[in-house]
Amino acid sequence: MLAVFAQAARGPSYWRSASEVELRSLIPARAPVISERIETEFRTASGITDGKGHAIAGVVLITAGYSADGKYSHYFVSQVPLKVGDIQLPPGQYLIGWVRGQDSLKVTFYLAQSGKPVGEVEATRNLSITRVESFRIWPPADKPLIQLGRFTFSYALAQ
Repeated sequence: MLAVFAQAARGPSYWRSASEVELRSLIPARAPVISERIETEFRTASGITDGKGHAIAGVVLITAGYSADGKYSHYFVSQVPLKVGDIQLPPGQYLIGWVRGQDSLKVTFYLAQSGKPVGEVEATRNLSITRVESFRIWPPADKPLIQLGRFTFSYALAQ
C-alpha cells in the first residue's frame, strides 16, 4: 500500500507552481545563450516543481543588442525529461524561439549552449486563456500546457 502511495506522489498530480525562491534558484540573471550571457526578465518567470529537487521553468530573454535578437525569445530549463509535441527533451537548458503564423506560433526549441535546433511544435491560440502572459507553465494535473502570450502547446513528463 505504501508503494502505491509513493508512486502516486511522483506522478503528474504532485507537481505544483514553483515559488519565487524556487524560481530564483533555477533562473539565472543572465542566461547562457551560445557564447553570450543574456539578461533575463525575472518578472516573467514561471515554473513548476515536484518539491523533491525536480523543476521545469522558463523566462523571457532581453535580447535587444545581442546576436540572438529575433531568433530566441525565452530561456527554458528542465530537470526532468519532457515530451513536447514529437520532441523528446532530456533534462537540460534550452532556448525557445517562435514565428507567428495566421492563428498559431511555430515554436522551436534550441540547445542553449550551442544554439542547435532540437525540434518544433505548433502553439495554437487558446480561447480558454483569460490572462495573456509572456510565459507560463501549468502543472500537469491542472493543464499540461506551456503558454506564450495567447498561445499554448502541450507537454508531458516523459517516463
